[in-house]
Amino acid sequence: MTELDYAWHLREVMAERGMHSTAGLRPLLASRGVDLSPSQVYRLVVDKPERLRLRTLMALLDILDCAMDDLIEPLTSRGVRDTRD
Repeated sequence: MTELDYAWHLREVMAERGMHSTAGLRPLLASRGVDLSPSQVYRLVVDKPERLRLRTLMALLDILDCAMDDLIEPLTSRGVRDTRD
């Protein structure tokens, strides 16, 4: 049985788009109906979330103009990208 995991690339995607501060992300999320505290936004950026509301994910995809696989990279138990198609 394969254990599934994922890599979270929010910080990298933000940096690619010139966003280097978590403070700037909070009002952008709020404008899309996602109200998070400064500490929640910080944790979302620097830590791999164990739970993520779909509304929050959709807001991030819209803000960053990216696809889900830009933020979430599926991994197998050996740290290899899951290439199932």
